[in-house]
Amino acid sequence: METQTISEMNAKEQPPILSEAEVAARVDVILGRLSLEEKIGQLTQISGAAWFPGPKAEEVIRKGGAGSVLWLNDVKQFNALQKIAVEESPSKIPLLFALDVIHGYHTIFPVPLAMASSWDPSVAERAQAVAAKEARAAGLHWTFGPMLDIARDARWGRIVEGAGEDPYLGAAMAAAQVRGFQGPSLGTPDRVLACAKHFAGYGAADGGRDYDPVYLPEGRLRNVYFPPFEAAVKAGVGTFMSAYMDLNDVPASGNRFLLRGILRDEWGFKGFVVSDAFAVGSLVKQGFARDRRDAALRALSAGVDMDMASNTYPIHLAGLVEDGTLKLEVIEAAVRSILAIKVQMGLFEQPYTDESKLAQVVTLPEHRQEARLAAQRSMVLLRNEGGLLPLAKNLTNVAVIGPLADSMEATEGSWMVFGHMPAAVTVLAGIRAKLPGAKVVYAPGPEIRRDIASWFDNDMNPSAKQVPQTPGQAEATFQVALDVAHNADLVVMVLGETAEMAGEAASRASLDLPGRQEELLKAVMALGKPVVLVLLNGRPLSICWAAENVPAILEAWEPGSEGGHAIADILFGDANPGGKLPVTFPRQGNHAPLYYARNFTHMPENDPQYQSRYWDGPTTPLYPFGFGLSYTSFAITNLKVDSPQVKVGSPVTVTADVTNTGPVAGDEVVQLYIHQKAGSDSRPMRELKGFERITLQPGETKTVSFTLGPDELGYWSTNLGKWIQEAEDFDIWVGSDSLATLHADLTVVR
Repeated sequence: METQTISEMNAKEQPPILSEAEVAARVDVILGRLSLEEKIGQLTQISGAAWFPGPKAEEVIRKGGAGSVLWLNDVKQFNALQKIAVEESPSKIPLLFALDVIHGYHTIFPVPLAMASSWDPSVAERAQAVAAKEARAAGLHWTFGPMLDIARDARWGRIVEGAGEDPYLGAAMAAAQVRGFQGPSLGTPDRVLACAKHFAGYGAADGGRDYDPVYLPEGRLRNVYFPPFEAAVKAGVGTFMSAYMDLNDVPASGNRFLLRGILRDEWGFKGFVVSDAFAVGSLVKQGFARDRRDAALRALSAGVDMDMASNTYPIHLAGLVEDGTLKLEVIEAAVRSILAIKVQMGLFEQPYTDESKLAQVVTLPEHRQEARLAAQRSMVLLRNEGGLLPLAKNLTNVAVIGPLADSMEATEGSWMVFGHMPAAVTVLAGIRAKLPGAKVVYAPGPEIRRDIASWFDNDMNPSAKQVPQTPGQAEATFQVALDVAHNADLVVMVLGETAEMAGEAASRASLDLPGRQEELLKAVMALGKPVVLVLLNGRPLSICWAAENVPAILEAWEPGSEGGHAIADILFGDANPGGKLPVTFPRQGNHAPLYYARNFTHMPENDPQYQSRYWDGPTTPLYPFGFGLSYTSFAITNLKVDSPQVKVGSPVTVTADVTNTGPVAGDEVVQLYIHQKAGSDSRPMRELKGFERITLQPGETKTVSFTLGPDELGYWSTNLGKWIQEAEDFDIWVGSDSLATLHADLTVVR
């Protein structure tokens, strides 16, 4: 389709922003002319991929059998399919084109867990605004993100896609990503429709095993797992995605409590809910629905408005209406919410995409600049004994060693859009660019692989098809790496996980460094050279030996397109690390789930007579939630509560002074934690209720201020079955991580 044709077919002016009443009136007109089959078509999302079985997308669309298309990433095909929808189908209703754009379309940003490590919601907002601009130029209208699942078990593969373990931090990042994707309102130019997923509790799967059942009491759901989703609703998110797994023995995609009781009735959500892929049909496999007809009835009745690719709604809904089992009003309510989104997005006025725009947008230099800054702000300095970092730029002989050091795939991370070609700056490339006159020698060492391949490998990971190294080949590469290290003045080890080791279908039983990486690290350390360890990974790893023996450790996560440059910026002091961990690092995989906001027991862990829950090692984390070092130092002092007593329902202000006591400018993330000492329910020993990332020059002092009100001091009571704020005593701590010691008291009174 030619650009001029698109210009002629699209409206000349940007569609106006309509009031809720105006949108509803327009939807009524459209709905009134649709047949039952056309209505059901709007509730159906089909695959546009050539490999997907069944009728071709063109045939289904021409008959009015689809409201949305996914698993396609081609602007020309989008326009061709859209032309069929708006000119040849009976309904003439435009399609929504959707794809997983999780942390970048062409320009890849740090993975969401990394962006949460910035403790700077503006990083996530700007990143997703760039992702939205590129995706929209590619013809996409809708992304299946952000993922808002709280994850407290590092073994779970999809921990990489979220903001970690804490609901307060998770809610802040949720709202920021929705704003980034959608802009100030639906239909904002160069933005896309966001989707809050996976509702709800998906990150609490038994054993960290992806898709396994979840058992969460209502208090845990409301206090921990719901807040990021509610924050997304308040930020105006247009769509939700239901989760796969059973929640308390009811599949999330057939769960009326979640999709109607909480989402629509309590939170007032006005958008629509799409199932996860095949989830409606899978209600039969899960032993919930008798057959696919029953699955269609139960999913739609529960509140799943759109069936993603299971083809269950188009086959069975009409029959359910015709025999009186399902009321037509239920179908029409779902169609209304979908049509309202399409009206708000301006698709009726501008259904097509200018095919010349993509090449211009993805080459904008400011996108790479934003990616580099996001990566810098997302990295966490875990160790820096003797001030080894930052490194001097006059180094002349550096070894860069590890299977990930020159891997563009590992640098970008998991969840690339279909057809994406890796183009990241690797750690090796970043260091070479930083030291143009130095000898920088690279040795990968033995390769690392999953023991069991992912079912994604055939389509998304071509490297998985490569023939594995033989033991002899692996040993040879091990020795080459040692030789390279021996001949260098300094060694940068780049270890961790490949991209396919985290994400969907990527849960692990162990959190150890895969393969022979730790063995190689120990052998290099034995050479007596200064060693810096850079981690590329999508989850916390068990690096106990390194934490005691390697002088400098940088958690770089999966940092994206500009990852190598950003890592070099940190290593050589052009940027000062200021990120903090959004998730606890357990010492071993079998310690998971491990998180900071646990309840007290009758014998606290700080009791000197009972120091560990295990007899064979400490239960304390390797690194606590909120932890992160800097090249400078900070003092947090002068903690004040503006009133030692406050009435229920009234706010109180907490302030503290932060001083840069070190030699260079740097960022500190000031964190506020509370503990309610008694009440109707036992409360966690600490809960994050405020944070601020600030930049300070050497010797500079700033006062940070936090407000604690009913939202921060209240909770859902299991005993009382409602939200409450109680007249009780509280501990308040302010500091640089979840182990903060600067303390004050607060009393809430009637």
